[in-house]
Amino acid sequence: MLVSVFANCKKSGSDGAANTNVAPTNLSINTTVNTDNSGNVVFTASANNAVSYDYDFGDGTYQTVPSGVVTYKYLASGTYTVNVVAKGSGGTTLSKSTSVIVTVTQTVTWSDEFNTPGAPDPTKWVYDTGTGDNGWGNSELEYYTNRSDNVIVSDGTLKITAKKENFGGSAYTSARMLTKGKFSFKYGKLEIKAKLPAGGGTWPAIWTLGDDFATNPWPACGEMDIMEHKGNDLNRIFGTFHYPGHSGGNANGKTIVIENATTQFHVYALDWSPSTIKMSVDGNVYFTFANSSAVPFNHNFFIILNVAMGGTFGGAVDPAFTSGTMEIDYIRLTGN
Repeated sequence: MLVSVFANCKKSGSDGAANTNVAPTNLSINTTVNTDNSGNVVFTASANNAVSYDYDFGDGTYQTVPSGVVTYKYLASGTYTVNVVAKGSGGTTLSKSTSVIVTVTQTVTWSDEFNTPGAPDPTKWVYDTGTGDNGWGNSELEYYTNRSDNVIVSDGTLKITAKKENFGGSAYTSARMLTKGKFSFKYGKLEIKAKLPAGGGTWPAIWTLGDDFATNPWPACGEMDIMEHKGNDLNRIFGTFHYPGHSGGNANGKTIVIENATTQFHVYALDWSPSTIKMSVDGNVYFTFANSSAVPFNHNFFIILNVAMGGTFGGAVDPAFTSGTMEIDYIRLTGN
């Protein structure tokens, strides 16, 4: 019996084929940055005894690569610290970091600079009109119109103005404009330079909705709210994602508090890729959302601009409110 036990212990401890906890060694990382300024970088990681490699690309994106070889596309120029973890079959790991310098040439693929006075460009914009009973709900108090009183381009900016006035059975008017049927996009960086309305009860929004909403009803179509603001909570900017399991009051969102949202222009941005979606104000990223095939953010979306009054989000309207305007200097979509 003692001989048998000794023999078995010797076999399990000395036979390399039976030992599954072999640590990776000699991890190396090679990088090849494409010279066409596309942002593409080819990474090749290799190590003895490794079965897979976990990449942290240094921009908030993570990926497991069994072979160790992957081409990753950066969306912006910069110096990125990339960390690679080689994983052994028994759970042992070995890590190493390297840095890459990437130059990305961004091109404007769609924009509206709002430089032509009068009505917004009809080749780019359409309107939702009517009250909340028409389908947008939220217990909003305004009647949306396409009148110049509520929406106009002048002095180099688009102006969407909510007014206290009786119209169509509502106590307020405003405008809601969309690129639906005119323009939609998938991925890229959308930047909107805007100054927001003041006044309790105002609810300006810059957002996007899935192109397939008519056949794939909300929230299945997806909604990305780039900027929402409440006049009853000055300077707090809301960035929010709505999708199945996370919609309405259970949406996935974060906020950032800025200064002078209603008196100065700020740049609100959505930076959207197949792996991450980032919300920022003036270049300050405050929300990074992990994109994947499990959520509806990998198809085309169109842009919506509006100023609502009251409702489930806007809250009580200040009795002294008479009008409030959201001004937009430009909207630019860049990609590469």
